[in-house]
Amino acid sequence: MLALGSVALALPAGLHADAAAPAESAAPIALLIDLDSGQTLHARDIDRRFLPASVTKVMTTYLAFEMLADGRLQPDTRYTVSDRLAQDWSGKGSSLFLKAGEKVSVDTLIHGITTVSANDGAILLAEGTAGSVNKWTALMNRTARDLGMRDSHFGTPNGWPDEGATYTTAHDLAILAGALITRHPELYRRYFGKRSFGHDGIGQDNHDPITGIVPGADGIKTGFTREAGYNFLGSAQRGGRRLVMVVAGVDSEEIRAKVSRDYIEWGFSAFDPKVIFAKGAPLGSALVQDGRTGSVKLRAARDIVVDMPKMVKPQVTLRMHYRGPLKAPIRAGEQVAALQVSIAGFSPYDVPLEAAEDVPQANLLQRIRNAVLGWIA
Repeated sequence: MLALGSVALALPAGLHADAAAPAESAAPIALLIDLDSGQTLHARDIDRRFLPASVTKVMTTYLAFEMLADGRLQPDTRYTVSDRLAQDWSGKGSSLFLKAGEKVSVDTLIHGITTVSANDGAILLAEGTAGSVNKWTALMNRTARDLGMRDSHFGTPNGWPDEGATYTTAHDLAILAGALITRHPELYRRYFGKRSFGHDGIGQDNHDPITGIVPGADGIKTGFTREAGYNFLGSAQRGGRRLVMVVAGVDSEEIRAKVSRDYIEWGFSAFDPKVIFAKGAPLGSALVQDGRTGSVKLRAARDIVVDMPKMVKPQVTLRMHYRGPLKAPIRAGEQVAALQVSIAGFSPYDVPLEAAEDVPQANLLQRIRNAVLGWIA
């Protein structure tokens, strides 16, 4: 990466605004991010591995969303419950109470997984779609690697205890939640944020501690086992802002509910988002190799937002970077660089920059001319 300069906005230095974040004794692992700006609002031990329990089902759901999106899976496809599956999984923990010989649609299974955390539903979806649990978990782990979830591994589709083969981190779960919501917004709205779901005459409530309670909350997934403790991957959208949080290692369901509600409410109330550059704003240029011109103008690929802690004004430093020089040809709109936003007291984060113009590849004479000029320089 090449650092090509930085600029400090004219703001007096301030303090880290985490006074209202959950205490370590309440939530040993905690992470809160603004999904729209990319800014981390609070973080504690986010790379520490832990057992996700039923939060594992978020990866199973994401994989199903990927397959629905590209046509490998259809919501009206029905899978038949085998005798073995019914015997091993029906009624085991959270369940749809599937019966042997019953034909269940993919749509019902995903609703059952996302709303009532159906262990049997996750197994049937895995076996019906991939042919076996092992083949499904192999797909889960391949997907995790593709997303950049470097500290996660999945040994089951549903998070049932497996002697530690399934593990993750708060950082990785935030990556997963971001992909789930931003890549599949319509499917997310269809399957998440429901307070209850019924199948075969049995209605059950969602154990999500914020949906229906915190304004704008719509998921995502709780998890609990004796080994894992109480965990939660949650999200809410309000006033154009989408926050995602992770809390893990909590001692009780009651503490998890209070911590989760207070944490995300704090995220909305303690920060004031400011657009420092609108989408399309010019932001310098980058060097180009073998192009008809030696540089390309850059612009903001989206609104660049800074979540300012209220009551204080920390210094903000911006630094553009890219791996270069960039290789021609370059098309307008292509993401070719990033702007690192560093706020005093917070972890830095990157926002994408795109080419503001086309840069065609140079012809032979132009490449010779560029080489000569470069040698003279």
